[in-house]
Amino acid sequence: MEDFSIRTIVEAVSRGQIRIPAFQRGFVWDPERVAYLMDSIYKSYPFGSLMFWRTKEQLKFDRDLGPFKLPDPKEDYPVDYVLDGQQRVTSIFGVFQTDMKPEIASDWLDIYFDLSAEQTAQDSQFVALRSDQVQKDKHFPLKTLFDTTAYRAATEGMDVATIKRIDDMQAIFKETKIPVQVSKTEDKATVAIIFERVNRQGVELDTLQLLSAWTWSEEFQLADQFEDLADELRPFGFAEVGGDTDLLLRCCSAVLAGDASPKALMELNGAQVRDQFDTVTNGVKHAVDYLRQNFQAQTLTNLPFVTMLVPLAVFFAVPGNQEASYSDKQRDQINRWFWRTAFSRRYSSGVLRNLKTDIAEMAALRDGKPSALGEFDTTIDADFFLTNNFSMGNVNTKTFLLMLATKKPESFISGQPIGLAATLKAANRSEFHHMMPKDFLKKSNQDDYSENILANLCFLARSDNRKLGGAAPSVYRAHMPQELAKVNSILATAVATDVLFSDAYKPFVEQRADDLTVIAKSLCVI
Repeated sequence: MEDFSIRTIVEAVSRGQIRIPAFQRGFVWDPERVAYLMDSIYKSYPFGSLMFWRTKEQLKFDRDLGPFKLPDPKEDYPVDYVLDGQQRVTSIFGVFQTDMKPEIASDWLDIYFDLSAEQTAQDSQFVALRSDQVQKDKHFPLKTLFDTTAYRAATEGMDVATIKRIDDMQAIFKETKIPVQVSKTEDKATVAIIFERVNRQGVELDTLQLLSAWTWSEEFQLADQFEDLADELRPFGFAEVGGDTDLLLRCCSAVLAGDASPKALMELNGAQVRDQFDTVTNGVKHAVDYLRQNFQAQTLTNLPFVTMLVPLAVFFAVPGNQEASYSDKQRDQINRWFWRTAFSRRYSSGVLRNLKTDIAEMAALRDGKPSALGEFDTTIDADFFLTNNFSMGNVNTKTFLLMLATKKPESFISGQPIGLAATLKAANRSEFHHMMPKDFLKKSNQDDYSENILANLCFLARSDNRKLGGAAPSVYRAHMPQELAKVNSILATAVATDVLFSDAYKPFVEQRADDLTVIAKSLCVI
């Protein structure tokens, strides 16, 4: 642990020795919070220590210090990158330095000691002001405290008591020592782990910016590449893939290192990421196409687990302009893995361990080697559909909807195929129907019912939903086609039978749950 004075911090920043690495977020404190930091220092309240990473290597991509553009460091000095305390370092520098003008648009304001403020333990003695709000006899500028000439000019004409009060305040800031923990390592993976742990209880680690710092070059910016991928996937409803940096980084690591863990990610070689990035993006794009074609997934949010994209990207990762191809046998094994993963909630726990296993097995399947992909325990019974409630963000609901989509459901009124692409993309509850409507169940005095269980839901266009309303099934049957064969077809695509029209809740949901279980097991080949 080292102690830095405020002057030491200001001078080190000015000569480029203290810098902000690219993987830090930007300066976000508002002027009032900066003023409160000054008040905490003045009153000797705890305001935390700083953590620096001291290295002889300057990163190729740094972040500006708030509104200030920093000079390059002198070659004779090591560089201290701020791992924890960026907001405090930026605030201290901005308040007390006098050599630089803000060059970047911000709401930065100078901080003043308020001579008229009541001296209490609670209220701040410091204020952030625009220049037109400053009253010379009332507001003393902190930026003069370490500049002898400016300090003398600012105190000119004041009475002895006021000058004494300002001198006492200046002495506090001059004597303040800020504890700094310095990590001296050239191992970037270690730095990443330190940064992650430091920020675990505060701002989440921005892994994209962290990896960008390692992989940056004049021709390659990882964030820009992700944005380009989002643009390519936008017409297919998967633009959010490009915005999910954690997911894309996992795909990068899985394709290039066979492991999606943070440790593997940080050990990636920057040149390798740049040189093989087209292989990664090919894997992601072909995986998205496969999900749309084989499972009717229209957006990333349709997937029971977004991490399912990671092993799929490994299977489809091909270099250059090559086309990813697969045999019927490979497709069947991938599909079985997909459904088993979904129904077993495989990525609800032990995510990194299960991902690593699936990545390895997916790569073996891709390479024509023996693969145990999908060979893990999966138990499915009627309770899955009788005890799980319908909720659009729920893993079990997403699994249920994609399973229903395999039956190519038809409209209850027109008998026409339901537009699954639009329905699933909207992911709106109004696109689904209680086969035993809630209002009907309330009025029918049937005991022990739960209208929201999966066994009571099916696809239904919003317009059809309004027409059917809350009527009993035997009543809304009149809105359906008159031909018995067509009605049976509609029911079959909804995995239901004419037991529905008996208006008896329990026999209907139990029969449908059994039928849904048969379909689920066939998809998982249990």
